[in-house]
Parts: sequence; C-alpha cells; structure tokens
Amino acid sequence: MALFVIADLHLSLDGKKPMDIFPGWNGYVERLEKNWRAVVSPEDTVVIAGDVSWAMRLEDAERDFAFLHALPGKKLLLKGNHDYWWSTRKKIESFFEEHGFYSLSLVHNSAVPVENVAVCGTRGWVYNAETPEDRKIVSREVGRLTASLNEAEAFGLRPVVFLHYPPLYYDQRCDEILNVLLERGIEDCYFGHIHGTQAAKRAAIKEYRGIRMHLISCDYVKFAPVLVR
Repeated sequence: MALFVIADLHLSLDGKKPMDIFPGWNGYVERLEKNWRAVVSPEDTVVIAGDVSWAMRLEDAERDFAFLHALPGKKLLLKGNHDYWWSTRKKIESFFEEHGFYSLSLVHNSAVPVENVAVCGTRGWVYNAETPEDRKIVSREVGRLTASLNEAEAFGLRPVVFLHYPPLYYDQRCDEILNVLLERGIEDCYFGHIHGTQAAKRAAIKEYRGIRMHLISCDYVKFAPVLVR
C-alpha cells in the first residue's frame, strides 16, 4: 500500500470558481483524474494537504467530494486557507457518512497510520506571527500539530508531517512550527499553498536543518499525486 500526497486541488465542479482561467490550469480536473488513476491503486492512500474545494458551505462541496470519492484510494484531508466549507470534525464526518463518502477522512488533531508511518499535520499559518491574532492562530496550530505527533508516538510509528502553509518561504519563517518539527526529529515535511513558477522558486523545497522539505501544490507537481513511500 503506497502513500501519496498532493495539495491545492481547488475543486469547483459546480462551475462557480473554475481554476481554468489561470495560466497552466487549463483542463486541470481532467488532468488530475488521469494522472491520479495512472498511479494510485484502490489499496493506496492519498493525503490532500488543504485547499480541497472552493465551496463556501459543506453542502456545496458535495460534487467535489463525490469526484474525490470516485478516485482510487483512501483520501486523508487537511484544512487549507480556502476551505471555507470546513466545519466541525463531527459535522464533516457525519456528512461523509450520510453521502457514502467512505474513502474520505480527516487529519485534524490526529494521526493516521499508513503501514509503517503515521500521517500527521495541520494547516499551519503564515510565516511571522506579527499581530496578537496571528500569535493566537499560530499557538492553536502548534497545539494541533503537537496533538497529531503525540498520537503518532502512541502508535509507535515514524511521523511524516503534512502542512498547508509552508513553514519557510523566501526570507520568512514560522519558527513556532519549525521548532516543533526540529524538536520531534521530523525527517520529511510536505506543504502546499504556493502557486506559480516564481513563487515556487522562493519556497524551501530542499532541506532545512536535516528536514527534507517538499512543495506539493497541484500545479507545481503537474496535477499528479507525489509518492511519499
């Protein structure tokens, strides 16, 4: 059973906010489906690291969830900054159950075992906590990441971390998140959020103090899930 990851699908199958208007995103849903089916088997797992759907409400994302459910593999969803549909865990999981989306589940204050590793993560936040509100959000995200890593430790599995926001970008950084990664000995960190060729060049996509950094935004990886293990 393989583990894959991709971020920033930005699905809008109701046609209200198609991404095709942006350079490089033409026919992206068809390209994503073709590439996904080419590499992912039913027994595999795919982490979707945020910005899953443009829908504003959970009910409005039904077509997007149905599209994902129809693709091979189990899907583990994290929250992104554009996932306005995101509600409480209980409401989301009830919605999935009611609609038969049994291949979809969440990584939220939790870890999910996948063979010999544990999928951990949270949304993260922008690079510097400059305002009281930013510091409050960063503190909450650190707590969620810590809870996720604690559960991985309880499983006795090596944690692999998935974020939506990059913890490092150009000359900006989120030290609170980075400190957790360093203190817990994380070897690999996958993140999305960054779009466009120039922006990607500013992302830390090699290594930071022993942590391998991976940018996995949908357009950056050519709309194809990336193999983690």
